[in-house]
Amino acid sequence: MSNILINYHQKTFQSITNTINGEVSEETLFYYQQKDNIVWAEYSGGAIIKGFLIAKVLENSVLDMRYEHINKSGELMTGICVSRPEILADGRVRLYEKWQWTSGDFSSGESIIEEIIK
Repeated sequence: MSNILINYHQKTFQSITNTINGEVSEETLFYYQQKDNIVWAEYSGGAIIKGFLIAKVLENSVLDMRYEHINKSGELMTGICVSRPEILADGRVRLYEKWQWTSGDFSSGESIIEEIIK
């Protein structure tokens, strides 16, 4: 497998699938930024009022991230996630995510988010 090099700077992502115990939905938008091997994003929409994530870019542009948000119930939720990228035929980026809550019920899940072109 060749090394995937992705620049996440100024990309916008939208959720396309998530396991039932997740709070991200198709209404959630992620606004990514990148400097060197550090990626961060602000996100909101659906059940999430305001969220932030920070990640380190690993080999093949895999993201090792931590996230936090406040949901519409007023709860502060936190978690960890590993996102593995795929370049789609049209050049957009799809991220396959395996995550786990570090708050609440500490359950884990999987989601997919996809770059949207504005």
